[in-house]
Amino acid sequence: MAPTMASVHHHRSTTKQEHKPFKSRHASKSALKDAAKGKIESTRAEKGQRKTPHQQVMSKLARRNQAKQLRRNHNEKKDGEEHIFQGADGAAKHIAIVPLSSSIDPYSAINVLNESVDVTGVAVPNGTVPVRVDRFRRNLLYLPTSFDLLQALDVCKLADWVVFVLNAEQTFGEEEDLFLKALEGQGITNVTAVVQSIEAKVPAAKRSRHLTDLKIAIGHYFPALDKLSSLDSKSDCSNLVRSMSTASTRGIRWRDDRSWMLVENVDWSSPVNGASTAAVTLTGTIRGKGLNPDRLVHVPGWGDFQINVIREVAKQGQKRRADEMDADVPIKEWRPTADQDDLAELAPEQADMQDVASTAATTEHKGVLLDDHHYFSDDNTHIPPTPKKLPKGTSDYQAAWYLEDISDSDSDGLDEDNDGDIAMDADSLGPEDGVVANNADAMTEVGQSEYPESEMHVDADEEEEARQLEEFRASRKEEAEEDLEFPDEIELSPDVAARERLAKYRGLKSLRTSEWDHTEDAPHEPMEYRRLLQIADYKKSYNSALKESLAGGVLAGTKVEIELRDVPISLASASAPASMFSILRHEHKHAVVNLNFTLSTDFEGPLKSKDEVIVQIGHRRLVINPIFSASGQTPNDVHKFDRFLHPGRTAIATFTGPMTWGSVPVLVFRRETLSRDGDVAPALVDSSIDIASAQHGSHLRLIGTATTLAPSSARVVAKRVILTGHPFKIHKKLVTVRYMFFSREDVLWFSALPLWTKRGRQGFIKEPLGTHGYFKATFDGKMNPMDAIGVSLYKRVWPRPAKIFEA
Repeated sequence: MAPTMASVHHHRSTTKQEHKPFKSRHASKSALKDAAKGKIESTRAEKGQRKTPHQQVMSKLARRNQAKQLRRNHNEKKDGEEHIFQGADGAAKHIAIVPLSSSIDPYSAINVLNESVDVTGVAVPNGTVPVRVDRFRRNLLYLPTSFDLLQALDVCKLADWVVFVLNAEQTFGEEEDLFLKALEGQGITNVTAVVQSIEAKVPAAKRSRHLTDLKIAIGHYFPALDKLSSLDSKSDCSNLVRSMSTASTRGIRWRDDRSWMLVENVDWSSPVNGASTAAVTLTGTIRGKGLNPDRLVHVPGWGDFQINVIREVAKQGQKRRADEMDADVPIKEWRPTADQDDLAELAPEQADMQDVASTAATTEHKGVLLDDHHYFSDDNTHIPPTPKKLPKGTSDYQAAWYLEDISDSDSDGLDEDNDGDIAMDADSLGPEDGVVANNADAMTEVGQSEYPESEMHVDADEEEEARQLEEFRASRKEEAEEDLEFPDEIELSPDVAARERLAKYRGLKSLRTSEWDHTEDAPHEPMEYRRLLQIADYKKSYNSALKESLAGGVLAGTKVEIELRDVPISLASASAPASMFSILRHEHKHAVVNLNFTLSTDFEGPLKSKDEVIVQIGHRRLVINPIFSASGQTPNDVHKFDRFLHPGRTAIATFTGPMTWGSVPVLVFRRETLSRDGDVAPALVDSSIDIASAQHGSHLRLIGTATTLAPSSARVVAKRVILTGHPFKIHKKLVTVRYMFFSREDVLWFSALPLWTKRGRQGFIKEPLGTHGYFKATFDGKMNPMDAIGVSLYKRVWPRPAKIFEA
């Protein structure tokens, strides 16, 4: 009997059928072309596979713990920021009320919001409106403003919430567009919007659609806006106040990186013995980072000052407890240390052992500077003498008896290869060109030329030469109006020497890679340029300045009195300041400031370099005359100067002024005057003119936005000029050029510069012809008669200093 086999349990095989995946990503025509070009596709993580190598090493428990720590740190940061608003003595949240029409009263909107949370008896006709909301246990401070650009900018940079008040029939024209773009451009915190009088002006059937249209219109500027509330609805107003009281604020990064304060009171102390300065005490609550008494503070409209002492103002709860215990309230004080920043804007002058004259060349140069060398200016004794034309078989002893200017009649027997390029070109010329091959290398003013006979007498008729030059330049002007081939082209006067007019210019073989010799700039640089702040490692210095703002000082949320020293008494008659900002270390010092500036597409016409504009960089407003240059990075840190910035384009705007750490948004304005007939005309800002007493009104117009870049005094802005010439005679690669220079000395001075044509040819100056600036040039290919020959020269442009803006 056969042995019985024990049955073994088997799982049935799966019935799922694996289909071939669709591989269009690999089999499409574009994918095959990319594969043929050697493109490497990014690898995608498989399902269930961790993405990074660090995640692959971490266990599941470690990843959960890391996510928990990140959540905890985030919540602690938010709780710490909101902790200063808690309690009866907590700091007040700043609510900016911004109307989008001059007919809207912001105080009526504040009263409606207060009534929605049962807050009555608060009737303030002007100024800020402090409110205690017991329902949400928060203090609110309403900051009403008008439909004025500068006032709205000053208020919104101090706000935790910005409430835009819209009319029921609100329209968004050019004025509202510039108004909202400016507020958005300087950086803005949490934004909400309300509509006024919608029930009285819009029928009930159309209200929902009308609110949607208004939300879409204002959402074009603030996409994060989720709801448009109505002031006619008490529930909408109550929910809005609850959100503003309890929700976390987003803040403004450049503002919150520094300590700042809304000024509640200004107290002037009497000057001592008729001095021109006095101490001023500002009262308010510290916000942002902790206030360090060693750092300078900036008061908008006044300037930068040093802190004398900081005193804490006792809270109401501390006063009540002190009264019950019949004791005095302890007062904390913070005083500056020996590390306090000074008010010096420039580095101290240092005795330089080398004066300006010693930095220049000690010998007279014979040619223009090309890259980092003056060609034809060195002693040429180390160069072997030019070989003499001697008969074949002449020994060295016999050669000493031959003079340099005398050659034997048998000198024609020399190898033709020794004649160089000119001899090779001369061999190819025909007799119809009037070229004598035997004297191809003897190009002098009286010798025979390899060019036609008419070219030898270029100096014969000066009147005819002047007439031809005038006709040529007139035709060039017509061509330039049609096609701007050479935007940097200049025309030299025949009466002015080019080497004198262009004495500050130099040549470069490559604008991107050629070395720029900074020693040649010393005689022309501004007197205070070497005293500007220079930062070797910007990133390290910036991080160090931020870490200093986190350590020590008066904590945020503390109400204090700040005493400033040496404030000019003349500022007492000016308007009281509304805010105060603590500036980081070195931000008071002047440096070469670079802005990545984009001109608005709505601006009519290009903006000329060195034109006066007004910029708002964080908490500062300056009047600058920027120079524009090409953006990007180059190996030699040399950038081309732009004479104009066209609408919609981006360039680097450079000036000298107080530096600002970090990437801070910048608003660029231009002052315009309103004429009597209502037309707008551009105007320049002059600090010596009283703008308020001007006959016609003026206002600021936003023309663009910018972002601060790292300051650098080593960044060279090079202005380019182009001298163009006309090919007078052409024989293959050898060309006679005229109208570029007008004297033989100028040709010799600029003979080291490389030549180029607009069709891509490269060449060099071979030798001058005559005394009127004609010269021979050799190119790397055959020349086209319609081509234009040019030479590029560069000069360093120095940035101009900024001035304080006075409204």
